[in-house]
Amino acid sequence: MTETGQAAARGTRTGFTTGACAAAAARAAVLGLAGGDVPERIESLLPNGDRVWFEIHDGQAGAAQAHAMVVKFAGDDPDCTDGAHLTVDLQLLPGRADEITFHAGDGVGMVTMPGLGLEVGGPAINPVPRKNIAENLREAAPDLLAQHGVAVTISVPGGQEMARKTTNARLGILGGISILGTTGIVRPYSTAAWRASVVQGIQVAATVGQGLVALTTGGRTETFAIATLRAERPELPQACFIQMGDFLRYALDEVVAQGIPLVVLGVMVGKLTKIAQGETITHANRNVVDTDLIAEIAKRIGASDEDCQAIATAETARFGAELMVERGLGDAFHQALAQAAIDTLLAPDRYDHAFALRVLVCDFSGQCVADVSSAPAPPRERPATAGRTGIDHLLDADTAADL
Repeated sequence: MTETGQAAARGTRTGFTTGACAAAAARAAVLGLAGGDVPERIESLLPNGDRVWFEIHDGQAGAAQAHAMVVKFAGDDPDCTDGAHLTVDLQLLPGRADEITFHAGDGVGMVTMPGLGLEVGGPAINPVPRKNIAENLREAAPDLLAQHGVAVTISVPGGQEMARKTTNARLGILGGISILGTTGIVRPYSTAAWRASVVQGIQVAATVGQGLVALTTGGRTETFAIATLRAERPELPQACFIQMGDFLRYALDEVVAQGIPLVVLGVMVGKLTKIAQGETITHANRNVVDTDLIAEIAKRIGASDEDCQAIATAETARFGAELMVERGLGDAFHQALAQAAIDTLLAPDRYDHAFALRVLVCDFSGQCVADVSSAPAPPRERPATAGRTGIDHLLDADTAADL
């Protein structure tokens, strides 16, 4: 764990993803494979480009095998994998230059259903952690990888029990947890302090005079939203971009309080579906994605009855989106889903056109697949609460009870 993470105020401490921990263990192990000794401390490259020191445990190395483990620190996020032992075993693949294969050990799940962007029958190790592990292996032992390959097996003792506290089984990931993370950093999205920081960010955005705030769900959607909006308005300051995580409700309530006239949502299909179905707290452990809604939208744009049935019985929104892309209906599907989200949020029993709404949707490679806008919001008197600062009002018992 970094000194920065240790020193941060409790309630806002960041941690590290399972993917970042596995990458650090893999980096330490490959140094042992290349030089005979597994270090006790390693500086590892994160997916976001940062470099962080990790403590390494149980390091062992031989001529063709190496082993290392990192204990996960989740910061102040109530993460069921906090304290998990992210364990990596490397096996040399002689003569198979630069080949890196990934395998699930004890406690890491296997993928049994489509719709996750991973091979059915393969390990539940997501694409960004795979790329990050490979980058660390090649950077730490370039001479070794120039001649040989490496088989990477990730294990998490107790992962089967941890997985029972997640939605993995419902998504068809069986036998353990997933190895996840798009930046390497775990932010305490589930805490009142993080919700308060989102609200405070919107208060700051209201003061910069741009008349908009861009709300995103994470690093990938923020990068997408920044690139899209700054291509149109290069002067937009960073203060206009807020990573709201799962807390759309608190973000939009503050938008109304501050009288901001335009909201841009940068989202991907899973969160977009939850918004369209009326969820404004979009955490995975809240209500499940309504695949019947996905099927209804697919039917509306001309999908076959057979495809609509497959979408309705799937476990993820991504399955339906990818099927519609395969059928040549991807653009129409994403546009219709974005419009459904707009209609839901701006309905009279919701925010009733208190602001204009633009929905930018990106796919899993960060490419724009929909850009849909509502009509401009009617003129309104600036609320008396506009321009207020401070976060104490978020830390009361009623707010905490929403977790």
